Amino acid sequence: MQQRGHKVRLSLTPAQLVAVDEQGYAARAMWNLLHSWWTMLPKGERTLAAADAAIRQGRKDLPWLAALPAQASQAVLKTYFQAWKNCWDGRADAPNFKARFRSRMAIDIPQGRDLQIVRLNRRWGRMWVPRIGHVLFRWTRDLPVGKRAGKDNRVTGARLVKDADGWHVVFRVQHDVPEPGEHTGPSVGIDRGITKPLALSDGTFREHRPWLTPGETKRLRRLEQASARKRHARKKNEPASKRLRRTYDQIGRLRAKAKRRAVDWQHKTTTSIAETFSRIGVEDLHIPSMVKSAKGTVESPGRNVRQKAGLNRAIAGEAWGRTVTLLEYKAAQRGGIVVRVPAPHTSRRCSACGFITPGSRETQARFVCKNPGCGFEENADTNASRNIDHAAGLAVSGRGAGADGQAEKRQPPTKPHAA
Repeated sequence: MQQRGHKVRLSLTPAQLVAVDEQGYAARAMWNLLHSWWTMLPKGERTLAAADAAIRQGRKDLPWLAALPAQASQAVLKTYFQAWKNCWDGRADAPNFKARFRSRMAIDIPQGRDLQIVRLNRRWGRMWVPRIGHVLFRWTRDLPVGKRAGKDNRVTGARLVKDADGWHVVFRVQHDVPEPGEHTGPSVGIDRGITKPLALSDGTFREHRPWLTPGETKRLRRLEQASARKRHARKKNEPASKRLRRTYDQIGRLRAKAKRRAVDWQHKTTTSIAETFSRIGVEDLHIPSMVKSAKGTVESPGRNVRQKAGLNRAIAGEAWGRTVTLLEYKAAQRGGIVVRVPAPHTSRRCSACGFITPGSRETQARFVCKNPGCGFEENADTNASRNIDHAAGLAVSGRGAGADGQAEKRQPPTKPHAA
């Protein structure tokens, strides 16, 4: 059994857009009120039943809060309680206040049977949204509705989300997927980087052009400069002007376009890799630690702060974590596996002799082994990816590294990526 999300664009009339926005604001306010109520109560009184009673009373006392359907209100409570469980289990930080400009509006429809999904033609479908009515959406993939629906193949619910380019719906689709057969393809190691987004151990690279064209980049820079001028002209505690909000919306749409292109490239690239290779080795990176600011404190200020900020933006733009997430589920669907290996020394160790010698990383892009008996030369990213592939093979075979933490010596194989 497999559950996946399918995101498509909604087509709303002006009246429907106003109504959906009201529900989105009510859902965000419901979260914030629930968070304030939860954090003010003593720990002994924080129960799910008490929170449910508080939500019901709030919907009676505040008419604008009642714009959110009852089931969507219960979904806010369940999501908030699950966020605390994730925090207690160490999987996430504690839930906090949802600010207007730093959070995304969302409305949950927990029951799939309430959606009443119908395909109208090749391009459009229709669904039911509580207190809104029938809403059109783009039909981009066949959904298990009507005669195709069953106990194991059905839409279990949906979530309306508002992005910079408008409202979308994310369907939760449940499929009965047969167990995949064993993948017979070769193995590969992948090194994630900035100059070369993905370097594979077979010597190839997966690269992309900038997410925005030169004209779009110039327009984005001009809009950001305009927003900075308007922010400085605004007085303290004064609400943002309509022109400033319009500039923010234009910036958001351009950044959303860049993200759509990045996600599209990642999906296509990871699908190709998962179909080709049976075992995929990647570094087990803790990306939040890598993108921390170097600003430091007043007592001990950081060094090269601007350079580190640029590196952080470049790492965030490549979305390394999302790449691995996509690879993991796509490889599992095809009978392959993704192996995470320790990151230390993968870029400093020679993939031919297995030794780490000072000065081997001559430049950012070139690796030359300084071991007198080796002298191996290779692209630095390709060398790192071959070390990752070798470490993944040791992890799967159960041998691991040596007692001193160094991989065993090895000679360059004739066919290093044969299955």
